[in-house]
Amino acid sequence: MVAAEIDGARTTVSGALAWDPSRRARRLGLTGSLLMALGALGSGALPVPNPLFGLRVLGLPSRNATLAIAITYAGIALVVLAWLWIGKMLRYRGAVAPAPTRSQLARTATMWALPLALAPPMFSRDVYSYLAQSAILARHLDPYVLGPAEALGVDDPLTRSIPTIWRDTPAPYGPLFLVLGRGITAISGNDVVLGVLEHRALALVGVAMIVWALPRLAKRCALDPGLVLWLGAANPLVLFHLVSGIHNESVMIGLLLVGMEIGLRSGPRLLDRDLLLGAALIVAASAVKLPALLALGFLGLEWARRRGGHLRDVAAAAGLLGAITVLLYTPLSLGTGVGLGWTRTLDTPSLILSWMSASTDLGLIGGQVGILGGLGNHTDTVLTLFRTVGLLGAAVLVAMLLLATLRGRIDAVTGLGAGLGAVVLLGPVVHPWYLLWAAIPLAATRGLPRHRRAALAASAVLAVVVPPTGADFNFRAYQLPMAVAAALIMIFLVLAVQRRQLVGAVGADVDALPGRLPPPAPPPVPKSDAGPVAARPPVVDDET
Repeated sequence: MVAAEIDGARTTVSGALAWDPSRRARRLGLTGSLLMALGALGSGALPVPNPLFGLRVLGLPSRNATLAIAITYAGIALVVLAWLWIGKMLRYRGAVAPAPTRSQLARTATMWALPLALAPPMFSRDVYSYLAQSAILARHLDPYVLGPAEALGVDDPLTRSIPTIWRDTPAPYGPLFLVLGRGITAISGNDVVLGVLEHRALALVGVAMIVWALPRLAKRCALDPGLVLWLGAANPLVLFHLVSGIHNESVMIGLLLVGMEIGLRSGPRLLDRDLLLGAALIVAASAVKLPALLALGFLGLEWARRRGGHLRDVAAAAGLLGAITVLLYTPLSLGTGVGLGWTRTLDTPSLILSWMSASTDLGLIGGQVGILGGLGNHTDTVLTLFRTVGLLGAAVLVAMLLLATLRGRIDAVTGLGAGLGAVVLLGPVVHPWYLLWAAIPLAATRGLPRHRRAALAASAVLAVVVPPTGADFNFRAYQLPMAVAAALIMIFLVLAVQRRQLVGAVGADVDALPGRLPPPAPPPVPKSDAGPVAARPPVVDDET
């Protein structure tokens, strides 16, 4: 009889362990990801000429672009809703039962990312510029002087897919990224499809570095690693713009976070191995995109603070990290044969007028006010003025954050995330994937519990503002309202089926549905005289 009871208890425990509260949300998100992959065949940032033309099945979505866009938008919405749904399940103790565990969250994120990793790129055509700029370097020309059209010709297969505005602009990226791209060009040559797949593999390596670093940084702030990974690495902005969009932010942020994690392990010795390696990785990240070099300042001042925070400690950190920067940039710049030409092309992205940039918006408004006031058209001058003021404001904020890090008021990762956020938000150009510079580091800081709602809402909104085509809808504006209307109908039907399946169901996923009253928070574990105090769960908030 006792044996039977024990066997029954084992069965109950194993059943509880097998239950995955995220499985319904996972299926919803997977449905959205598959719809996105299908829609990308007609609405993605496809190369020119489209290699799918003429194919019987795979070419069908490209023959009806409006329907393909609608399918893609429906998939985007389902992924975002499923991500928010699971995020709400993590509101108490993070990735701890009865909420989804860390392994279950990893399984979910992987299943959502896989269709996007196999589909054509979406949301941006930057990967085609990567291919062309690397090919310029491979042909022993200077990509920091020549644009793709001038260096390769307008009829070159690597130039045709680049938007017109970027065909005559030099590369704005650091030498390390072009060196990596030259290796890709050596394999793919003029094969655009193979080159895109190779760049996606490189982007996935960057995402893997982010996944490695985030939980380790989270533990420094006593945060739940599963929750941090869900908000940082499984964020729809990461899935859409790093995995699907293939932006080189994945490599930059990955190297930056790994460098910070290793560097923060360092001791007080000047030539500590962890400090040297962490600083080298951060410099490598800045050789992809220069703003990553900001992390070197926060790492150095955190190290100086641990040694006492005296002026000599700051000077020692500055001297050591400056020497590492010079030692790494010298072979990268001279070895590629382009010298420091990349430092003269950093303003290339500001050629566009970004509506998400506050300084650009104020400059355009100021120019229009001058026109209306009869002062003439001085929009370019006013725009330059406001952009300069924005950059100066960002510099002041970064200086204040560096000083706060030195004094121990904030930790280095929080300072880094806030500093990069200031650079992006006050800069002349803002894209949704630029915000990942700040959002991913901040996901692993002590500010996460207080600002999780804002992070969830901002990520959800920004995930849907960029069209999957990677281009505007000039001369085909009729497509967008038709596609959105069709997408809303599809979303309504899918959610209606999902809602019907949940009738009478119970569990953490059902409790997290909109309109449901949350269950009472678990009571604190009392101290016991018979044994040690139970470990407290990592810090999370009690709201979503």
